[in-house]
Amino acid sequence: MPVTKHFDKKYKVGYTQGVFDMFHIGHLMLLNNAAKQCEKLIVGVNSDLLVQEYKHKTPVVNEYNRAEIIRNIKAVDECVIVKTLDKVEIRKEYEFDAIFIGDDWKGNERWLQTERDLKPFGVDVVYLPHTPDVSSTILREEEPNRVKGD
Repeated sequence: MPVTKHFDKKYKVGYTQGVFDMFHIGHLMLLNNAAKQCEKLIVGVNSDLLVQEYKHKTPVVNEYNRAEIIRNIKAVDECVIVKTLDKVEIRKEYEFDAIFIGDDWKGNERWLQTERDLKPFGVDVVYLPHTPDVSSTILREEEPNRVKGD
């Protein structure tokens, strides 16, 4: 069995961030695909307060449990709970050279600005394939129809 060497990976430190509420196959695919490209993958889990501030809703699963799930994914080297969406601020602390996001965000103004903001630091924004037809929002909407008692 061949041994994967760290220098075979394109990036030294990769970073991705999200709510990761109601963990699903799309989350797993994103983390696995990101980990294949970097020696170390750091995952930021958005705090409950941060999610309330920008999404105006409370996650189904609290931040501590979401982070514990992420910490136990084989592809993840480090997991932190974050309180900001400012990737430059986060980059100052974790010094990643690549940030990974689903390609459903490609062309989004917030991510175009993130690309511009991170460029002076030499950080690549890498868009990974989005898993179609699955999201925490879809699961949340379908959940009442799936969990009906007798």
